[in-house]
Amino acid sequence: MEASLYRMVRLIRRFEERCVELVRSGDIIGGIHPYIGQEAIAAGVCAALRFDDIITSTHRGHGHVLAKGADPIRMLAELCGKVTGLNRGRGGSMHAADFSKGIFGANGIVGAGGAIATGAAWAFLRQGGGDKVAVSFFGDGAVSQGVLLEAMNLAALWKVPVLFVCENNGYATTLTVSESVAGTICGRASAFGIPSSTVDGMDAAVVFEAASAAVESARRGEGPAFLECLTYRFDAHHTWEHKARVRYRPAEEEVSGRLRDPVEIAGGRLDPAERESIDEAIEALLDEAVAFATTSPAPDPSTALDYLYGSAVLP
Repeated sequence: MEASLYRMVRLIRRFEERCVELVRSGDIIGGIHPYIGQEAIAAGVCAALRFDDIITSTHRGHGHVLAKGADPIRMLAELCGKVTGLNRGRGGSMHAADFSKGIFGANGIVGAGGAIATGAAWAFLRQGGGDKVAVSFFGDGAVSQGVLLEAMNLAALWKVPVLFVCENNGYATTLTVSESVAGTICGRASAFGIPSSTVDGMDAAVVFEAASAAVESARRGEGPAFLECLTYRFDAHHTWEHKARVRYRPAEEEVSGRLRDPVEIAGGRLDPAERESIDEAIEALLDEAVAFATTSPAPDPSTALDYLYGSAVLP
């Protein structure tokens, strides 16, 4: 497990760093919300899931999508807007999805994934879907959004198998948690009678242990759970900041926030030779992904309206 957790944390880190390079080169248009620094949460939570469980993600969702099993090569092509991408270049950074892997989509609307995950978990129960579980990832900026609170209320009332995962990196864009959240984040869950806990979101092994317990509880029919994962975003809220150079975090905070690096924490548990081997394999994979993404064709403008609506045969 230690090697697999490190492999995923490292993959997400290097994938995101490659994405930042592609934003600067113009191959990824419009920028991204880097997940750098928060990799342990996606790695730890998704390691506790089965292939038939589902997740919903956020605008900062590349790590979740990769950790749930999406192909990094097709994922990078998606971010570059190519027809070879996961969603034929139409989802992009904030709406990547892969239903075959249980990835019900990243989402540009803050907190919106909570309702989708809760609805999917409710459907599991209604359809007799066994012991499948849904997970909703969201940031601290979502905990006061009505749609998320409504989803938590229904999840508790109906005892649906959903895990709410709050990635608390301290900031909703530039607004601090202390300025935006009355009470506590876990208090939101407690108000609905949902079991909650706060864990170290910089250590994938700690996240995995907490997520495993919550997921197994949901599989047993005990209803929803809530994890607050304390983390720190190493990079910008959005790559736009690299040009605008906005400053809202004290320099000393940024230095202290980077002292506990998820990659180094996970990698420090491995033999150096094993770690080096994993690193080399990831670099080779991402070299292939970059070459594939940058040489793949862009969508034909004449197909711009394709795939906007699902088609159904009415009885």
